[in-house]
Amino acid sequence: MISIPTHTLNDGTTIPALGLGTWPLDDEQAEQAVRSALGTGYRLVDTATNYRNETGVGRGVASVGVPREEIVVTTKLPGRHHGYEETLASFEASRARLGLEYVDLYLIHWPLPRLDRYVGSWKAMIKLREDGLVRSIGVSNFTPAHIERLEKETGVLPSVNQIELHPYLPQDELRAFHAAKGVLTESWSPLGRGTPLLGDPAVTRIAEAHGVTPGQVVLRWHTQLGVVPIPKSASPERQRANLDVFGFELDADEMRAVADRAHRRVGGDPEVHEEF
Repeated sequence: MISIPTHTLNDGTTIPALGLGTWPLDDEQAEQAVRSALGTGYRLVDTATNYRNETGVGRGVASVGVPREEIVVTTKLPGRHHGYEETLASFEASRARLGLEYVDLYLIHWPLPRLDRYVGSWKAMIKLREDGLVRSIGVSNFTPAHIERLEKETGVLPSVNQIELHPYLPQDELRAFHAAKGVLTESWSPLGRGTPLLGDPAVTRIAEAHGVTPGQVVLRWHTQLGVVPIPKSASPERQRANLDVFGFELDADEMRAVADRAHRRVGGDPEVHEEF
């Protein structure tokens, strides 16, 4: 079984340095993927209400002999449930689908600034943490201004901000902001879904030099940046390859070569994207 390093969050809890994404798997696929991943050594699993696979993820967690306290289960609040009372109710529905007594990491999925209700949701999440129903609370797709507002109005910073991050969008400024605030960066779409990244000559050359795959090179790039990638895979072989990135190291020139490309997003702009 592959051993994974961990990061300590600003609330004192720990999180593995690499996890399993589950979008867009359905319940059955998610159950099988989670069971396989946990057997391989994964201890961080990421889902969301809007992925519609929390039930499958929960079954996968329950179906293996891994102690519950070793597994970090993440889920996310959808846009349609922003607001204080709505967040509390949405969380209970997520917890029921997952079949868990507590959730390890609960995130606001998107800020939806036009609605202007994310601060109310954040206050509810603080209560959930105080009540012991959530171990850590965070956000996803938030900008520095959104995070500063949470801090100003509640005094509580997120433990995590999960953002689109890959070599086409390295998010240097946002990562620096997170580092200054003590917020851990998680990467969604870490392999640049829909881009030619894994066939890029620079990436394939580095992969050949280390005797690894292009995907392993890119995931190693993430881990050396100090961010936590959550690649999705339902294939046991690819899951194992994605996790096996802690036995080699990229030098400074290789790190630069991986990210030496024009910037582009594969997902929505947090300032305007709306997902309910």
